[in-house]
Amino acid sequence: MSTPRRILVVSHAAHQVTLEAAVEVCHQIISQGATPVLRDVERSPIIHADSGLNTLPVLDTDVPMSQIECAIVVGGDGTILRAAELLRGASVPLIGVNLGHVGFLAETERDSIADTVTQVLAKKYVVEERSTLSVRVKVGTDVVFESWALNEVTVEKASRERMLEVVIEVDKRPLSSFGCDGVLMSTPTGSTAYSFSAGGPIVWPTVDAMVLVPMAAHALFARPLVVGPESVFAVEILERRSGHGVLWCDGRRTRTLPPGARVVVRKSDTPVLLARLHSEPFTDRLVSKFDLPVTGWRGPQQ
Repeated sequence: MSTPRRILVVSHAAHQVTLEAAVEVCHQIISQGATPVLRDVERSPIIHADSGLNTLPVLDTDVPMSQIECAIVVGGDGTILRAAELLRGASVPLIGVNLGHVGFLAETERDSIADTVTQVLAKKYVVEERSTLSVRVKVGTDVVFESWALNEVTVEKASRERMLEVVIEVDKRPLSSFGCDGVLMSTPTGSTAYSFSAGGPIVWPTVDAMVLVPMAAHALFARPLVVGPESVFAVEILERRSGHGVLWCDGRRTRTLPPGARVVVRKSDTPVLLARLHSEPFTDRLVSKFDLPVTGWRGPQQ
């Protein structure tokens, strides 16, 4: 007897359009001889939308993560980040079906669900390891918070009317101090997200690096920095000159930062696995997602 193939389906069940797409994914998986697996939080909305799916197994309750072959994530980049939170460290690749706007993390679009499921079940995908960031917050000698991020870590001011006074550090050496709205530290994957909006460089996913971007800094030297994978960033909130700050990891995990707090960010040993169906160059992906003008390009001359 062959081992049953189980595909995790993750969606944003609160949105009707996303819910309908998730139901379609489930039916496509079943029609091709595999079993969709749902998270408990999404099972009731999906069954409410289609009672014929009421026998589907639930992750952890019926099927352990170790038996999941791949995850199909339906939604925008926020939903994919939510799925990454679930799958990181589980050796399960995820593939995103975009129902958002830019959807930079997604691999396919809503109108190609059937083809996406077919290729996933045929294992016609390549798994990319995307680096993540490890985050540690210290107050004095105590570690008060630890987390991680796929896209970015931000240290931001907590009060709208008051700047955050910080010192930034690279590899245990101080680099500069200034008042700012915040400091953003990004992976190459996150360089097309918040980091891009904050004025940071776009870094190709094949580059093993980290980016630091000061946000609205009052300083002569406040340019984005790109460092290697062995480097370590630190941001200290000046105790005598600053109010509280706020730490955000991918806009999902957060912690209040008192004056004197120290945030240390380095490359994590645990990546997130993204399944890729298309071998298009990253340049083409940028052109497509950002709708960049390339009219008039003639290409290499023969």
